[in-house]
Amino acid sequence: MGNRRKRYAMSRKKKNILLLMFFFFIVPTLVMIDRMGGVSLRHTVKRNLYDGDDWKKYHEKAFPVAKVIDGDTIDLAIPDGTYQTTRVRLLGVDTPETKNPSTGVMYFGPEASEFTRKLCENQQVTVLLDTVAEQRDRYGRLLAHIRLPDGSILGERLIAEGYGYADSRFEHSSYDKYAQSQEQAIEKKMGLWAGINRSQLPDWLRRRRPDLLRVSEK
Repeated sequence: MGNRRKRYAMSRKKKNILLLMFFFFIVPTLVMIDRMGGVSLRHTVKRNLYDGDDWKKYHEKAFPVAKVIDGDTIDLAIPDGTYQTTRVRLLGVDTPETKNPSTGVMYFGPEASEFTRKLCENQQVTVLLDTVAEQRDRYGRLLAHIRLPDGSILGERLIAEGYGYADSRFEHSSYDKYAQSQEQAIEKKMGLWAGINRSQLPDWLRRRRPDLLRVSEK
């Protein structure tokens, strides 16, 4: 009985030592690695574990554009599940609506749609998935950046040339770059920024940027 108690005590002591090592050495090390890798590390792990199918199927692959739905939404000529095409919602950009029944046709919506149509309709474009953003939205649409045949990124051009807004609601790898492009477009009065007033901005942007275009209301 005495030997048994001694073995139990030693086993318990070893267990406590292992727990102390875990909390004082292993956990801080993992936290440090996570901080060094930042969001990119976490999403890279997530991508490899959960998003492998979309990543393998679409990332850095070129597909014909089957249809332009709106300034920020296109269909690619590749099946997606039961659908004959893959619907792509551009990451990081929101263009004025033309198809949404709750908003109707918004200011500069037709111009944004036409801009996207001219750049990519009947073209072969390349899909770039993002290591920070989700791969799908709640409607099942693929979330991606689209590289045009000339090497430029469609979302970047929409913002820089004043056909859309830098969408600050969701994280993505070009978040800061897109926000800066929007500020430059506003300053230069590019596209929609030449004549828009605050009431014509989308609701989400008015909520997030209460300062934006206040001068226009005076």
